[in-house]
Amino acid sequence: MIKIVGLQGDFITALKYLVELDYDAVAAYESAINRLESAPYKATLERFKIDHEGHIQGISEFLRKNDEDAPTGPSVKSIMTQGKVVISNLFGDKAILRAMRSNEIDTNTAYGRINNYERIPDEIKQVLEQGLKDEKKHLAWIEKSLEA
Repeated sequence: MIKIVGLQGDFITALKYLVELDYDAVAAYESAINRLESAPYKATLERFKIDHEGHIQGISEFLRKNDEDAPTGPSVKSIMTQGKVVISNLFGDKAILRAMRSNEIDTNTAYGRINNYERIPDEIKQVLEQGLKDEKKHLAWIEKSLEA
């Protein structure tokens, strides 16, 4: 599912996939936070997890206001996202960050695509723009931390 988020012809369907992806991201962040040794890394990833929870809330609210059901959890394929972090536990903090980098690349792609839809309703535009901004911030931090 990760690779197709934002490619749907129907904007509402794309939003639903995006919410599921954000739930996947929250689950991956929880896994990472529970496995990291570095307290500063944990604190930063906790803030990033809260960003994803905010994305879920904002998009879900828009969906409900438009008489659409909002996803209430990750997709069935969420094991793929969490799995990267679980496996990385064998190799320490840097490996976990590398797995999270892979996840953030996926979420950056998805938010980039959805922000390129034509005729995005004004009441969701800011939420989606903020989501992309957050995803870029997450990826930049992870990449900088991996270089250190």
